Amino acid sequence: MSSHREAPEISKDPVADSTDLYAFVSPDNVETVTIIANYIPLEDPAGGPNFFRFGDDVLYSIHVDNNGDALAEIVYQFRFTTTLQNPNTFLYNTGPISSLTDKNWNMRQTYSVTKVVKGQSLVLATGLPCPPCNIGPRSTPNYAALAQAAVRSLPSGEMVFAGQRADGFYVDLGSIFDLGDLRPFQNLHLVPPPAGNGVNSLQGFNVHSIAIQIPKNKLSPDGLVPRDRDNSKSVIGVWTSAGRQKVAVQGGATAGPFMQVSRLGNPLVNEVIIPLGLKDQWNATTPDADVQYADSYLHPELAGLLPVLYPNVFPNLKGLTAARADLAAILLTGIPSGIIPGFQNFTGKTQADMLRLNLAIPPASSPNILGVLGGDVAGFPNGRRVQDDVVSIELRAVAGVTYPLIDKSFTPDGAASKVTDGLTGSDQSFLSGFPYLGVPSDGYATAALSHVA
Repeated sequence: MSSHREAPEISKDPVADSTDLYAFVSPDNVETVTIIANYIPLEDPAGGPNFFRFGDDVLYSIHVDNNGDALAEIVYQFRFTTTLQNPNTFLYNTGPISSLTDKNWNMRQTYSVTKVVKGQSLVLATGLPCPPCNIGPRSTPNYAALAQAAVRSLPSGEMVFAGQRADGFYVDLGSIFDLGDLRPFQNLHLVPPPAGNGVNSLQGFNVHSIAIQIPKNKLSPDGLVPRDRDNSKSVIGVWTSAGRQKVAVQGGATAGPFMQVSRLGNPLVNEVIIPLGLKDQWNATTPDADVQYADSYLHPELAGLLPVLYPNVFPNLKGLTAARADLAAILLTGIPSGIIPGFQNFTGKTQADMLRLNLAIPPASSPNILGVLGGDVAGFPNGRRVQDDVVSIELRAVAGVTYPLIDKSFTPDGAASKVTDGLTGSDQSFLSGFPYLGVPSDGYATAALSHVA
């Protein structure tokens, strides 16, 4: 979660495993949109001497649909290259790394950015530097400044960063996967465990992030900055993917076209919505073919499990046997105009798992979009900001809070608006500006993650 080790095959291929996707109007530059795609789940900061890095043999892509057909009109592609300055040492660095060109830094990565618009490719930049991993105070002193030096503005108008970041996602994995125990309500569970508070299972772990900040007019279908939140042209759909070349040749090289092995749009979908036998297939499917998975959205397994795991807590949810058109709207088509005052992120009738963002909605705090869900019109499910509590929002939606959007006669259970995994925010500190995700934990200070309890 949100997409950490979510499918059997990709759990064996962490450098291609997309963990989280964020898309939001930049709070400090409102004429731009920031998209962040994270990869490599559960990075232990002390994992040397071969510290984490992007895969040189992986094609990382950020896709944008701006006309509602669930096909990407705009794709940003990222390719990485690793070089050794001294192949005769086992060390990642031979002294303090004080700059991105420091001779003490042995294993380095650079990357290229290519923009593909309706099939036409244009290389925007090559040789851009990634920062090193955050090793510790002797190896990477003043890491915040070192990493910030890797933020680059491109001549084409975009701003980019690729490198290690603190994992901003927060979730109590230990309790949720222990038969759906939600620690604040554990006394109501079918098998009630001892009392305890929610625990952020990702505290102290890092990820590798690809972040790009894009002027809004480069994303809209007509090249104009969207101003009308009720206009369909103001909404984009975003997803990220990773691909590997299908054919291996002698010597370990690869050839042939890239095949998609991982993708991510809305958070938690492949974990909680898609059944185990379809997870690998879902990762290889493009969003325009998602209608084949619609039944999993309309009849989510978790909605049936909650009344069983929490007897007498969700009687109304237990009686709700109709197809969950509310979840299909939120996750597969977006919410049409007129259902929630002042909000829509509808991309049309094509059912596709994309993170939908209304570019005309400002990042400032706005009236609550889905009431007791805890979201607002500037955050999930209108895109996703780094601080959004997507676990609580989606748990409450599955528990029935959003069903009155399509059937006002339904009354959600009182517990539905309060369900959560017991966490209200990340343990990490976010940045006020690009790339927004915080400084990664260093290996020296986080020598063992067993302290997380």
